Amino acid sequence: MLIVEPDFTGHRWRYAQWAAQAFAEAGHPCVIATHRANAGHPLAREIANAQMPGVSLALIDDPEPASAFALQAERIPYVRYHRYFAHAYASVSACTPIGFAVVPYVDYFIHALPLLGSPFRDTPWIGITMRTTFHHRHVGVKTPDRPLVNAIKANLFRRALRAPGLRTLLSIDPTLPEWSVRPGALKESSASILYLADPFPDAAAGDSLAARSRLGLGPGPHLLVYGSITERKGIRELVAALARMTRPPTLVVAGQQDEATRAFLHLHGTRLTPQPRIIDRFIDNDMELDLFRACDVVWLGYTGHYGMSGVLVQAYRFGKCVIATSEGLIGWFCAGETLGPVLEDLSAQSIAHAVDRALAGPHCADRPLAADAHAALLERNTLAAFKRTLRHAARGCVNCLQ
Repeated sequence: MLIVEPDFTGHRWRYAQWAAQAFAEAGHPCVIATHRANAGHPLAREIANAQMPGVSLALIDDPEPASAFALQAERIPYVRYHRYFAHAYASVSACTPIGFAVVPYVDYFIHALPLLGSPFRDTPWIGITMRTTFHHRHVGVKTPDRPLVNAIKANLFRRALRAPGLRTLLSIDPTLPEWSVRPGALKESSASILYLADPFPDAAAGDSLAARSRLGLGPGPHLLVYGSITERKGIRELVAALARMTRPPTLVVAGQQDEATRAFLHLHGTRLTPQPRIIDRFIDNDMELDLFRACDVVWLGYTGHYGMSGVLVQAYRFGKCVIATSEGLIGWFCAGETLGPVLEDLSAQSIAHAVDRALAGPHCADRPLAADAHAALLERNTLAAFKRTLRHAARGCVNCLQ
């Protein structure tokens, strides 16, 4: 079985890891193909040191330069990624038979499928989409009104579902399967769409004081910003709001930052009182658990982010109050403020008020979450459920799962 993920930043390496575990644990050997630049990543080292039984690693360089015409086409990211996936498949299949392929992030090339076909030739495969949003306004998710763009993407999406070999498209967005079963949404010959709950490994809440001690955090409330730290996290707006507050919480920013955010925090973060705790690097599993144990409130006031959020899942499982945007799937899950304050805008006044409310209110673990159908869906976001769903999606492919 082949799993292709060229980028190990953000959450993507985890999806490759979890997919490999799902099938290796069921007795199906897996090869994770990734770019050679990821050779030093902790996941790559773990596989190289034989710490993932049944899983091997293939480091694949970019394909050789194409013709002049193809080079022009590859200025389009969908085309460029499609070529890399086809190259990874050809490279690995030259050494070992491949009966099935898994794409942990099919959004790399999903819109190229109608024109270029499957990068895996006739091999059956499944893919996971995380960024499909054209349907959101039809199912009650707050997103920008882009009728022309959404119409084009809807047409490409429908055609992509008829790509050779594609058996199932999995979506971490529960509204996409809901949309797909509506009359006229898809043709009968299309691949099926299943909901794949964005996972978080089972873990006990643990001792928050011990977690704070391990992280070197002081007393008082702490507000966590976690993940891949870019401007889309709403970090600039949050820092501006905290700077205006009389008694702000300690800001904890954990995860690798892009250059612009790093420069911004270096200049403005140091002006906050209390001083923020900034961890600008890869976060391992143990530290991640401690961060969610130690902090009181989790920031989800993102800007321009309309898809699912693994940070929301983590906050939910640890019973932490969130401060959330009203837009996208985050807003859809947090509607009604069952999980914490919801921001209609990112003004400093709105954010400061939401922070005060979050710190003064009860923990989310004490709230009747089951009363909200959207929030209750987060109960399904476990690693065990994720693996079961992946195996179910591949069950009909007898060439690899007999």
